[in-house]
Amino acid sequence: MTALSVLPAGTAAPRRRVPPFVFAAVALAGLAVSAWAPHDRTTWFLETVWVLVGLPLVALTWRRFPLTGLLCGLLAAHALVLSLGGHYTYAEVPMGDWVRDTLGLERNPYDRFGHLMQGFVPAILVRELLSRTSPLRGSRWLAPLTVCACLAFSAVFEMFEWAAAVIGGHSADAFLATQGDVWDTQWDMFCALVGATVSLLLLGRAHDRQLARATAAQRSV
Repeated sequence: MTALSVLPAGTAAPRRRVPPFVFAAVALAGLAVSAWAPHDRTTWFLETVWVLVGLPLVALTWRRFPLTGLLCGLLAAHALVLSLGGHYTYAEVPMGDWVRDTLGLERNPYDRFGHLMQGFVPAILVRELLSRTSPLRGSRWLAPLTVCACLAFSAVFEMFEWAAAVIGGHSADAFLATQGDVWDTQWDMFCALVGATVSLLLLGRAHDRQLARATAAQRSV
């Protein structure tokens, strides 16, 4: 008799959760490949420092604060985006060149995609932190405060880029990836805003279900 046959009528089989170490392995593999002969070693470090710091932090706090599967998958995907941009620099990612040439764009759009992800993934991270550590879970303020937090992070990142430009001069051009656009900073923050908003609209309910299961699991321990 199969496992499905013993479930009560109308009950769906539980989905198998991808082990967290799989996501960590994917992120580490992408980071390792990107570190092999990057376009510029300093740029690679500046772009991937979030992965270099984030992976050990998640590992160290996992026993006390395990993350939902949805967030783990998003963080792994974001790590790959950062690693790819760090290896080639965002203005020279071959995939972006192909999109630019195919659609007749004026610039490599990978930088825009990277900033969309800068809002899309942190939105779920911030939402999870606020839902599990504050009274905001279920509050109407959760979504707008999450978006505000993502915009604040985007603004801080732009100041980080500004500092890199002041300190590094022309050597920071690869890191900035402005590609001659005087409105690049504004576009970057707008992309982060769009990414955060779309993430909450698309993934909010699925995230709530995983948060509920995580809460139930913690209470049963």
